[in-house]
Amino acid sequence: MSSPTIVSSRYASPSSRSIPLTWILLLALAVHGPLLLMQLPNSTYDANLHKFLASNYAQHWFNPWNEKQFTGFSQTTYPPLEHQWIALFSHLMGLNLAYMLVQFIAILLLPIGVYRYARIWISERAASYAAVASVLLGSLAFLVYNAGQLSTTLAAPLYLNALPYLYEWSREGKGRALLKGLALTFAAAAAHHTTLIFGSVLFALPVAATAIIDRNRDGVDASTAGVVSRAAIFAVLAIAGIGIVLLPFWIALYHNPIKQMPIPHASRNNYLTSIEWGLNYWILPWGAMMLALPYIFVRGFKEKRFVPLFLGFWLTMIFGLGGTTPLPKLLMGRLYEIVTFERFNFWATLIALPFVGLLVMQLIDRYGRKAVVALSVLAALTMSMAVAWPMYHPTHDAKFDVREIASFLNRDGHDKYRYVTLGFGADKMDELSILTNASSVDGDYNSARLLPEMTAYGAGQLTNSKYYGVNGMEALRAILKHADQYGLKYIFVRDIYYEPLLAFAGWRKTEVYDRGAVSLWVKEGIPPAHPTDFGVKPTATEGLLWGTLPFGSSLLAMFLVIAFPDRKRMSETIEFPVVTSEQPVLREAR
Repeated sequence: MSSPTIVSSRYASPSSRSIPLTWILLLALAVHGPLLLMQLPNSTYDANLHKFLASNYAQHWFNPWNEKQFTGFSQTTYPPLEHQWIALFSHLMGLNLAYMLVQFIAILLLPIGVYRYARIWISERAASYAAVASVLLGSLAFLVYNAGQLSTTLAAPLYLNALPYLYEWSREGKGRALLKGLALTFAAAAAHHTTLIFGSVLFALPVAATAIIDRNRDGVDASTAGVVSRAAIFAVLAIAGIGIVLLPFWIALYHNPIKQMPIPHASRNNYLTSIEWGLNYWILPWGAMMLALPYIFVRGFKEKRFVPLFLGFWLTMIFGLGGTTPLPKLLMGRLYEIVTFERFNFWATLIALPFVGLLVMQLIDRYGRKAVVALSVLAALTMSMAVAWPMYHPTHDAKFDVREIASFLNRDGHDKYRYVTLGFGADKMDELSILTNASSVDGDYNSARLLPEMTAYGAGQLTNSKYYGVNGMEALRAILKHADQYGLKYIFVRDIYYEPLLAFAGWRKTEVYDRGAVSLWVKEGIPPAHPTDFGVKPTATEGLLWGTLPFGSSLLAMFLVIAFPDRKRMSETIEFPVVTSEQPVLREAR
C-alpha cells in the first residue's frame, strides 16, 4: 500500500472509493438493455448467421450436419456454445430475443472479467474504473451493434474471468483456482476458435509473466520454478481439456483443412491509404481511448510489473492495424489471409483497460468533478458514435421480406431442388435459410465452403458475387454450369445486374415477389437434388459429444463459480467517520 495523502475535507469523496461491481452491472443494464430490447443487433453483419446456426441446434441438438447451405456442411467446424444457448432460449422467446439475451449475458460478463483481470495489476478502485470503461467501449459497441460478432464478445470475457485463476494457481497453488480457471477456459474455447487460438494467448502470457514477477508479493513465498511449473500444468490441462471438449471440431479440421483461396476482407487493408476502413475498423472502436495511448506507453515501461501487460497490449494493437504494418503478415504467414482483424482491436482495448483505470483514477484525484464530467462525456461519445455508425455506413442493403420466397420453397415439393439468391446479401440469405426447408448451394460461413467451384476462387457468398469482382462472377458461372449436378433449379434475383448472365445460361424469369423487387428464375430439366460428397458427416458419437461437452463446460463453470465463491478481498479504500472540516482525512494514493 502506498503512503496516504492528506486531504482537507468533511467526508472522503465518493470518487475516492471503488465503484461496487453491482453498480457497474446496473450501468451495463441501463446502457445496453434498451438497445437490445430495440433489437438493434438484429441488423448487424453476422447476426443472422449466428441465428441460422442456432436454429439447427434448436431442431437437431445432437445432429450438427446442416443440409440448408453449401449442399450440406458440418457445424462442428464452428464452436457451438453461444448457438446452443440461443437454441435453448429460442424455445421460450424465439430466435431474435434469444440472440439478444445471450448477447446481453456476454455484455454483463465483460465488466466482471475486466475488473478481475485488472485487479492483477492495479488497485480495486482503479479496476472498478476499468470495468466502467468496458461497458462503454467503442470496440464493444462496434462488435455488438455493427459487426454482430457474438462469438468474440462472449469468448473474451470468459477468458478474462478465467485468467485471474491462472494467476492465483500459479502463485499460490490453490486447487479451487485451478478447477475454476480450467472450467472457464473450456467454456471460452467452446464459444470461439479464433479467440482460442489468438486471444487466449495474448491475454494469458502477460498474466503468466506477472505471476513470476509477483511470486513473493502480498505475503506469498513462491519460487520461480514453482510458478512456472504450475503455469505449465495449467496450460497442459487446458490444452488436453480443450482437445476433448472440441474433439469433433479437430476431427472436422483434420478431414477438411482450410485450403480455399483467400477471401478479401477490408480489415486487412492499409488504414493509412484506406481512410474509410481505417475509420471503420480502428478510429471508431478506439474512440476517446486514443487519447490515453501516450499514457499507456509511458506507464507501460515505468514499472516492471506493467511491462508484460504493455507488451501484450502493443502486439495486439499492432495486429489490430491489419495490413497497415507488415508485422501481422510476417508472423502469421498463410493465416493472415484467413483471419479478420477487427477483433484484435477489441482485445487490445481490453488489455489496455488496466492502464486506463489508473489514468482515470489519477485524473479524478487531481481534477475531481471536472474530470468525472469530461471522462463521462468522452466515454458516452465513444460508444454513441460506434452505435450510430451503421446509420452512416450501412452493413446491409435496405430491408425486405423473404417470407413469401420461403413459402414458395416450402410448398409443392419445391424443396426437392436447391436454390441460390443473388443480390440478397448474407443476412437475408441466412434468414431465408432459417425459414425454408430447401437447401442452397450458397452459404455464409466461409470455413464451411467445400464446393470446388467456390474454393477455387477468392470470393465469399454467391449472393454477393459482383462485389468480389472477377473471382465472384467466375465462381457464380461455375456453379451455374454445374446446376444439373447440384439440383439447382431456382434462383431468386434482387439485382438486375445478374439477369443477363442468367438469360445467357438458359434460365428464364417466371415469377416476381416483394412488389417486383425480387424475381424467380427457373431452369427446366434439372433433376432433384441429391446428397453431395463434399464434407464428412459427423458420426452419431461425434454428434453426442458435440451436444454435451461444449454446453456442459459452461454448466460446469457456472457450478464451480457459484458453489465455491471467491473470498472477497478487503477493500483498499480507507474510510473514516465524520470529522470537522479542519481535520484531515486520509485516502489512498498510488
